[in-house]
Amino acid sequence: MSTHDQKLLEKALEVRKFAYSPYSSYSVGCALLDEHGGIHTACNVENAAFPLGSCAEASAIGAMVASGAKSINTILIVGGFSQLERCPPCGGCRQRIQEFAHSETRIILQNDSRELEIYALKDLLPNSFILGMKPSG
Repeated sequence: MSTHDQKLLEKALEVRKFAYSPYSSYSVGCALLDEHGGIHTACNVENAAFPLGSCAEASAIGAMVASGAKSINTILIVGGFSQLERCPPCGGCRQRIQEFAHSETRIILQNDSRELEIYALKDLLPNSFILGMKPSG
């Protein structure tokens, strides 16, 4: 594991402790590394009006953009109920990640055994929608 990956893991685990998840009891922490080497973190925040909750990934992207950065180099996600489990980003967050990433952007998940699984965005969101892109072929 690289030093950047270790730092992202530490930050994601740390911020997960602050998740507000009284309805699902499923807490998520996210840490991402931007193009300048900055780290941005967030946790999920639920709301009684369920569509109004915020995913950790979306909030971390918002923090990144608010800092002036525009590109995700790596994103690491941890989540679960009381114990950590594999927590891939939901479909909406995969699309949000795509907006600020490229096909090889690394998405790192910690699985039930606390091992890291590393994916490229293209593997988690194949044939993604990209506004204004011309179809190939």
